[in-house]
Amino acid sequence: MSDVLDQLAQVLEQRRSAAADTSYVASLHKAGLDKILKKVGEESAETIIAAKGCEAGGTTSDLVYETADLWFHSLVMLSHLGLSHNDVLAELERRFGLSGIEEKASRSL
Repeated sequence: MSDVLDQLAQVLEQRRSAAADTSYVASLHKAGLDKILKKVGEESAETIIAAKGCEAGGTTSDLVYETADLWFHSLVMLSHLGLSHNDVLAELERRFGLSGIEEKASRSL
């Protein structure tokens, strides 16, 4: 799985400096962070709707599709800010074995 994420990160990085009319990702980077965040918000809402639909008897394929869109646009956001999935994975690894209650309490200090 991380091979797919690594490959996608490479493509996203290449598209950061590409001409806006050459790819969707390049056009997002050219439009700036606000446009990218708008897409993250839209995909988040669509993922929530798909999850609710799934719980109500809808198909899981819609949820998977919308989650993929959300992840993709989140990765574009990270790329735009000079970060990647590896930064998120490192944070998740740091939290591994730490209870959610303990982790939340550590942020309050």
